[in-house]
Amino acid sequence: MKIKQLSVFIENKTGRINEVTRILGVNNINMTAFSLAENSDFGILRLIVSDVDKAVKVLKEAHFGINITEVVCFSCPNVPGSLSAVLGHLAKEDVFIEYMYAFSQGDTANVVIRPTDIDKCLEILKTCHCNIIDRDSLSQ
Repeated sequence: MKIKQLSVFIENKTGRINEVTRILGVNNINMTAFSLAENSDFGILRLIVSDVDKAVKVLKEAHFGINITEVVCFSCPNVPGSLSAVLGHLAKEDVFIEYMYAFSQGDTANVVIRPTDIDKCLEILKTCHCNIIDRDSLSQ
């Protein structure tokens, strides 16, 4: 299942991340997963949120640059080697991963990936019986 992810472009200055989280909070939009990458001039805050359309609207109204991309999320056991096994299946089939981030909840690790070929990636994950999860399942 494909999940819509927001990429929010923010200046590297104090309070900008808080401004994004404040705007989402006052608009009752929950952040289910996020990652922050930065360079010398700006950061990219990648988010999976409870209401994509509303988040885009309120963040654009606050003059944030937004990009929407599709990502894949799967879960695997939170044990050594589990992620490597899944990534091995993808590499064997030449699926390139642009970026990824992950978080664990007890015995389960949830992984968000941005492959260059999302449909091929999903097909391989299904063939390997990976637990592909949707946006709503991330918050459980």
